[in-house]
Amino acid sequence: GFGFFIPDNREQEDVFLSAENLNGALHNDRIMIRVHKSDGRSREGEVTRVLERANKTIVGTFEKDQNFGFVVPDDKRISMDIFVPKDELNGAKNGYKVVVEVTKWSSKRRNPEGKVIEVLGHKDDVGTDILSIIRQFELPETFPEEVIQAAKDIPQTISEEEISNRRDLRDLRVITMDGADANDLDDAISIEKKSNGNFLLGVHISDVSYYVEKKGIIDKEAFERGTSVYLVDRVIPMLPKELSNGICSLNPNEDRLAFSVFMEIDSEGKVINHDIMESVIRSKERTVYEDVSKILEDNDKELIESYKDYVDDFRDMETLAQILRDKRIRRGSIDFDLDETKIVLDLKGKPIDVMPYERGVSNRIIEEFMLVCNETVAAFMTWNEIPFVYRIHEEPTVEKILEFNDFIHNFGHHLKGVGGKIHPKSLQSLLEKIKGSREEAIISTVMLRSLQKAKYSSDNLGHFGLAAKDYSHFTAPIRRYPDLIIHRIIKDFINDKMDKKERKRLSKNLPEMCEHCSKRERVADEAERETDNLKKAEYMMDKIGMEYDGIISGVTNYGIFVQLANTVEGLVRVTALDDDYYVYNEKHYCLIGERTRKVYRLGDTMKIRVSKVDITTRNIDFVLA
Repeated sequence: GFGFFIPDNREQEDVFLSAENLNGALHNDRIMIRVHKSDGRSREGEVTRVLERANKTIVGTFEKDQNFGFVVPDDKRISMDIFVPKDELNGAKNGYKVVVEVTKWSSKRRNPEGKVIEVLGHKDDVGTDILSIIRQFELPETFPEEVIQAAKDIPQTISEEEISNRRDLRDLRVITMDGADANDLDDAISIEKKSNGNFLLGVHISDVSYYVEKKGIIDKEAFERGTSVYLVDRVIPMLPKELSNGICSLNPNEDRLAFSVFMEIDSEGKVINHDIMESVIRSKERTVYEDVSKILEDNDKELIESYKDYVDDFRDMETLAQILRDKRIRRGSIDFDLDETKIVLDLKGKPIDVMPYERGVSNRIIEEFMLVCNETVAAFMTWNEIPFVYRIHEEPTVEKILEFNDFIHNFGHHLKGVGGKIHPKSLQSLLEKIKGSREEAIISTVMLRSLQKAKYSSDNLGHFGLAAKDYSHFTAPIRRYPDLIIHRIIKDFINDKMDKKERKRLSKNLPEMCEHCSKRERVADEAERETDNLKKAEYMMDKIGMEYDGIISGVTNYGIFVQLANTVEGLVRVTALDDDYYVYNEKHYCLIGERTRKVYRLGDTMKIRVSKVDITTRNIDFVLA
């Protein structure tokens, strides 16, 4: 297979590397290259040196020959099989998933060599598929014994002395709102309508930093993990469950330490003042998204009776969330409404249903409240010029925006203000304009691909997608390490412990910590996507021959990607379009038949039949029905 060299300097163009010019380099290796062809548009090069190997261990399927074996990598971006000498097989058998440690790297003509260090199970055994992905991404399956013990040693009650050092909010009407299956409740909310017509919103976040001592054994493990990983059949948590489901979870009718942010918000959605404090709270009710949505959207009488003490609060929350959303949209915040997937598994891990995940009004209430809290906290720290961890989303490159503008011309749209700096408002205006139209899904998808990826940074470069000058992640310290970092920073600041020495230490250490956390987030995202794709492919295995309606979600020179209503995506290969010879038009994202002039473009609907499913590659093939 071929590859691309991505320069450290992102101002420079990527360089194409043909298979014969990889010289033993594998996916994600750090390399040096020589550029030997540049025609102004595309550059080609050759690997001259591998500086750092990314794949010390590789997960794949073992195949045995008479005197040796080889491992076919699960990650198809690693295009070479790993040769395993017969004395390094470690009991591996044909068709088994294994982890192989590379002992000799490939040269120009030879495959890498390795030894089997773990046999995971037969590729068709229950659970082997997800375990292979866990190993592929080097995710930790369990906590070290000493970390679990340290978590167990943490008291599950709060001392009176600690309560006396905090704002006592135990009488405040605080509730949590989560999915029915959530165990780690790290955010709670309260609302009050003031006599001046403003709302007083309270966001109360579990005070994880009180329990996780900086540089302690639990902290070091949490930093390494960086984030909780939500795979299709399990959660790999950042913190041991003794903490995340125990003393740090804001369970109803139990005293809990929290970090509270109160915001007075006017009818225009402006935060006119705020207060950040260490507190002790007692959640009055554990409410569930589905129930609250049924109350607000369907006026469900039974649920209204069950939650009668909180229904007025729910209605105030809905009003305030709408005010906050309207304010965001006015300033140009981009609101993508793309389908998320819900995959239902049976007890053996087999997928029995795949469907779009419906976000109700209650989900949006919590989203808006967390957004305004994260922004308020970031603005407060920016104003006070404290070294901090920001959640940034840089502006898209001019080149990407010009390409996107060319693409939407096909649908009769154009962006305002293209040429210089683009404002997120022009993208949001476009989304409003196409809402409910045939091309909505596809323009949204291409727009998203044109934007940069959000990440963590100690430089406050703003958040383009939210049209926010200041933004941070404050509201999920049980599952995101950056939130834990900033809780500690804010605590030091509000308790007058932020001296010159501490500022200097933070300025020095934060860039590296941000880089690490961004990297861990990317790994988690990729692993989550991989398990979703695996289970989608498995779900479609017994649907071969069945027909579905779908929408064209991608067009390439080798075929058409079609997304079904259940969010499953498959490929109609160009070779399966046998009524004509189709040519790919890159500028207009479409395939055009040379003879018939028939066009397949993004956003078109089509009827397909499932023709083939390959679980190993996660590929689903369709043909026209």
